[in-house]
Amino acid sequence: MSIHEWFKKKKSEKEGAYVRERLDIPGNLWIKCYKCSQALFAKELEDNFKVCPKCGYHFKLTHIERINQLTDPNSFKEINANVSSVNFLNFSDSKSYTKRIDEAINKSTIKDAIVTGTCKIGGKDVALGIMDFSFMGGSMGSVVGEKIARLIELAVEKKFPVIIFSSSGGARMQEGIMSLMQMAKTSAALGRLRENRLPYFSVLTDPTTGGTSASFAMLGDINIAEPGALICFAGPRVIEQTIRQKLPPGFQRSEYLMEHGMIDIVCERKELKNKLSTILRWFNEKE
Repeated sequence: MSIHEWFKKKKSEKEGAYVRERLDIPGNLWIKCYKCSQALFAKELEDNFKVCPKCGYHFKLTHIERINQLTDPNSFKEINANVSSVNFLNFSDSKSYTKRIDEAINKSTIKDAIVTGTCKIGGKDVALGIMDFSFMGGSMGSVVGEKIARLIELAVEKKFPVIIFSSSGGARMQEGIMSLMQMAKTSAALGRLRENRLPYFSVLTDPTTGGTSASFAMLGDINIAEPGALICFAGPRVIEQTIRQKLPPGFQRSEYLMEHGMIDIVCERKELKNKLSTILRWFNEKE
């Protein structure tokens, strides 16, 4: 084995370990908490809604885990499942965008970074969208914007409230201006929802950044966040380098944003279904 191959192998092993730790891809009975470094028994973590019992760190969830935790049993019906991205710019960096899409689909078993459908939460009908960070870091491309727009159109037709869970690294650079256009597209779609007097609840999870946070993620009638979630447009490191000042503790985290009026509720994951059920009932009564 050449020295180049050895370094390549080590890099691959390191990246694999990082992904397992960050996204909690199960591989054994024990999982290391990303925040406090405690070794956690996998079954205990699952029973605790994938929240560290030691420090309260909220692990990332797949769309399937989120659906199982949140919706009434067997009520979720997916829509637009087969819509997927194409490499219309023939974009290529270290590998082609087409190859990256194929790898992401094979790894995550979904076609793009959001899953949409209808369901019931606490017995109430809901149009639901769930972003999945395991698909290219939850990046927002043209398919994400299109599926959100279609979800909202369905909600208007059926008179359903809309709930979207955001978990995103921002706009997808491989699609250029088309990914940025989704900010306007999703915002306009939500404007139509509001014209029809239908509520929209946005749930922000760790992380919600870039173009996602600058559009539909922060436009909820009620904005809810999980504890400790990073919510921002530009990350803290970029801001510090720009203004050349140290940022205050907890800056751009859920609790800081609620304190400064940008988030309405910070809710523990185990309480989230009950909280959403209460809000849905309240809005239904107001109608």
